[in-house]
Amino acid sequence: MAFRIALTGFLAFVVALGIGRFAFTPQVPLMIAEHQFTLTGAGLVAAFNYLGYLLGAYDAMRATRHVERRLLVGVWAAVLLTLLSAAVTGEVWHAAIRFVIGWSSGWAMVLVAAWCNERLIHYGRPAMSAAVFAGPGAGILLSGLLAAAIHSLALSAATAWLVYGLLALILVLLVNRYFPRAGEWHRPLVNVEPLIISPPLKRLVLCYSLAGFGYILPATFFSQMANARFPDSLFAQFVWPVFGGAAIVGIALGIVTRHCLKTHQRLAITLWLQGCGVLCAEIVPGVNGLIIGAVLTGGGFLCVVQLALQYSRELAPNHSRYMAGLLTTGYAIGQLAGPLLSAISTSLTHRLEPALYVAMATFWLAGALVFKRGR
Repeated sequence: MAFRIALTGFLAFVVALGIGRFAFTPQVPLMIAEHQFTLTGAGLVAAFNYLGYLLGAYDAMRATRHVERRLLVGVWAAVLLTLLSAAVTGEVWHAAIRFVIGWSSGWAMVLVAAWCNERLIHYGRPAMSAAVFAGPGAGILLSGLLAAAIHSLALSAATAWLVYGLLALILVLLVNRYFPRAGEWHRPLVNVEPLIISPPLKRLVLCYSLAGFGYILPATFFSQMANARFPDSLFAQFVWPVFGGAAIVGIALGIVTRHCLKTHQRLAITLWLQGCGVLCAEIVPGVNGLIIGAVLTGGGFLCVVQLALQYSRELAPNHSRYMAGLLTTGYAIGQLAGPLLSAISTSLTHRLEPALYVAMATFWLAGALVFKRGR
């Protein structure tokens, strides 16, 4: 039973986040080439996705009814809207779809994480919840490899959306019957002590919000950066799957090293390494810079998510779903600010570099906030 729950959560994250949210990244160069977007427009379309993610996460945090329905809709919406993306063109329609996918993936992120964590603790297998967070990385890896094949076959962006959507549909059908139905999971808690937002919790929320800001620029634009630096190169198509593969490896390393140092210290070190990844992508010349950047930034991407949620459970063990929602809301606010900064950067300087240096500094500041837990 525990394995089935972990597998269901893993595939839900593959679909809702790895494909539903992040298949947009390898699509950006293709859609720019088809003159559907400008680079500035792509950043604004992404911003609508992060706005939806913010609102969906906040709603999931506050919801007291129809919680299981939100979880199911959150996953299935990623499938249907990815397929619908094949039928629309232009920034306005894609912004609308990205907004709704963002909202649904906010539901999925908070509720799938909370459901898996609670159920796996119930079955005495809490360590398996960390493996669930490899799902988005696996989705990024799959969509990235598909993007490389799509590029080599010279397929259109619309055809690519269909390919991603069909893959998501197959994966959801494999586990759809295992999702919780109404009344099977969520029960209103009674006699639970009120949540006190202590100084360590405040620093964690601020840290995680800054992490959302720091990671979203390289995550959104690494593929475009590789395509711009190495046009018509096969390497440019593999930056995104390297990012996703590194995210899976990062989760595996996090599980292996879970007894080393404290959770908040591991979180800080991971954030600092992500900042180094952004710096390497900028200052290390040639292919090596982007590879190192994708490995370090991608490798820490899901570790940061998993460690932040784990640390929040250590600080507030009776409020896991609320804290997951609060952290994800802060993360989404950071994500929303990222593309807006990129749009300003590209509009004023025609370059992403100024925004990326801000992202690098943000990672280092975020790590500093949590390295010492305090009292």
